[in-house]
Amino acid sequence: MAYLAHVLPDGLEPGLDETLFYDPTGMGAPSGVHMAYVEVDPDTGMVEILDYVAVDDAGVIINPLLAKGQIHGGVVQGIGQALYEEVCYDRETGQLLTGSLLDYAVPHADSLPKIRSQFQETPSPTNPLGVKGIGESGAIGAPPTIVHAVLDALAPFGITHLDMPLTPQKIWTAIRDARREQSQ
Repeated sequence: MAYLAHVLPDGLEPGLDETLFYDPTGMGAPSGVHMAYVEVDPDTGMVEILDYVAVDDAGVIINPLLAKGQIHGGVVQGIGQALYEEVCYDRETGQLLTGSLLDYAVPHADSLPKIRSQFQETPSPTNPLGVKGIGESGAIGAPPTIVHAVLDALAPFGITHLDMPLTPQKIWTAIRDARREQSQ
């Protein structure tokens, strides 16, 4: 290295530097379908996810283990958004009530199903590797999948809409109100 430093032309600093820019002509967008099978306890409002299947097309999969991990992690994040995670404030004072993980619900391993994931590899024509994005696939697919599965389970009560998160209290209240309306 010392030799190279001495033979450099005047004004040129020693070091290695390379810059390359790649500007693709288009973006490779992933696609997929997620499905969930849930059970809702009408007496408690608790949701149990019995099965979850995700089939995603992220183009050419370079590292299958990493890709599967991305899907699984995103699905868990999406389940959290759909069923648990809610920021709550005191209506009178505006004080944050869910300021720590003791108060802010997140999914736990014992409340999650085995997530089955598969890949359909359709190479993207917009880049030399044929890859598409995968990082957000699970997190984007899971919330509407879970919400619609729960609403399907609540259809016999005439419940067609609930805002996320679908907490047990929110589901139980909706069932109670629907039963009251049906009995009148």
